[in-house]
Amino acid sequence: MNGKSAASCATALETEGWIVHEAETMRQGLTDAGTRRPDLIILDLGLPDGDGVEFLHDLRGWSKVACHRSVGEGQRTRQNRGVRCRCGRLPDQAFSVGELLAEFAHVAAAPGRQRRSGAVFAFGDVKIDLSLRTAHKGNTAIHLTPIEYRLLSLLIANAGKVLTHRQILREVWGPAHAADGHYVRVYMGHLRQKLEDDPAQPKHILTETAVGYRLVQNARS
Repeated sequence: MNGKSAASCATALETEGWIVHEAETMRQGLTDAGTRRPDLIILDLGLPDGDGVEFLHDLRGWSKVACHRSVGEGQRTRQNRGVRCRCGRLPDQAFSVGELLAEFAHVAAAPGRQRRSGAVFAFGDVKIDLSLRTAHKGNTAIHLTPIEYRLLSLLIANAGKVLTHRQILREVWGPAHAADGHYVRVYMGHLRQKLEDDPAQPKHILTETAVGYRLVQNARS
C-alpha cells in the first residue's frame, strides 16, 4: 500500500470512529499488535525489515486477530504464501476504501466485540485513557514515553496475570531482544517512579520473583 493509499484509508476509518495506528516495520508491527490489541490488521507484505509472511508466522504463534493483506504489483507470489499462512481474505488486487470500510463494519458487528473507545483503566489514583493514550495520577498529567506506554498497555491488557520477562520482551521490544532482561527492569522502574505512591514499595506494579511482573488494580492492605 503506497503512502497516499494508506493515508486515504486511515482518514476514512477515523471518520467512522476507528482508532488507527500505523507501523512502518515488521518489528514495530509485532510490538504494536501485542500491546495495542487491534481488532484487525492490514498488512503490506513488502516490509523494510522482513517479509510480511514472517510477520504472520510470528503473529499466529500468539494471536488470532483478523489480518488482511494489502497487495501491490509484483507481490502475487508472496500473496499466495500469505493465504497459506491464514493471512485473510482480500481480492488479488489492491482493495478499495469502500471494501476496507465494509470489512471493518463486519468486525464491528462480530458477537461479543466491545468498542474500546473511551475506555479508562484505573488503579490507585492513576487513570489511563486507552483511546486518548493519556495518563493521570490524581489531577496531574503523567508523560509516558512510547516504550513506557507500550509496557503499561501490555500490563493493563493482562491485568491480574503474571507476565514473564520473556513475554514482556517479546511483545514490547520484539523477538530479537528475548535475552535483554535488563530492559524490563529499567522500564518497570520508570513506571513505578511515575505511577506508584512509593516506588520502593509498589502496590500495583508487582514483581513476581524469578518469574516476571503483574499489575493489580486493588492494592493489598
